[in-house]
Amino acid sequence: MSIIVKFFVAPDDTSAGMAVQTGPGRAFESLSFGNFDPEEAVVEWECLLTGGSFEELIAAGEPRIVAGQDDDGCVVFAISPRLFTALADAEHSRLSDVAVSWSRLRAEDGEVIDAEIADAIVGGLAALVSNARRQNQSVYCWVA
Repeated sequence: MSIIVKFFVAPDDTSAGMAVQTGPGRAFESLSFGNFDPEEAVVEWECLLTGGSFEELIAAGEPRIVAGQDDDGCVVFAISPRLFTALADAEHSRLSDVAVSWSRLRAEDGEVIDAEIADAIVGGLAALVSNARRQNQSVYCWVA
């Protein structure tokens, strides 16, 4: 799997959607990762942080696609308001617990994500969300 994942801060869907072809670049504060399915991950993180089921979130249309198509092209999707709030409000120890649980979930499906890397991803995203909240902006994800 070779996937580029960039979570980024943007003021609205229109601004975020403009990043679909080339990524968020320097115009937006961002975090770069790779080699995991971020659409599946944000749903799993929301389940781990807030309860609910994976199936319910998928049926509700999460994650919400802002631009692009999910058929081997670039896509931009929004972090749900519920996940945004949960990440911004979570204590560091809770985020670490979520990262470990997510790492285990991925291992059950045969995908190896080291617990330290999972912690860096979840913790980094929580910090990005906190910054976005202070700026009254939202967080999106660009996937290529």
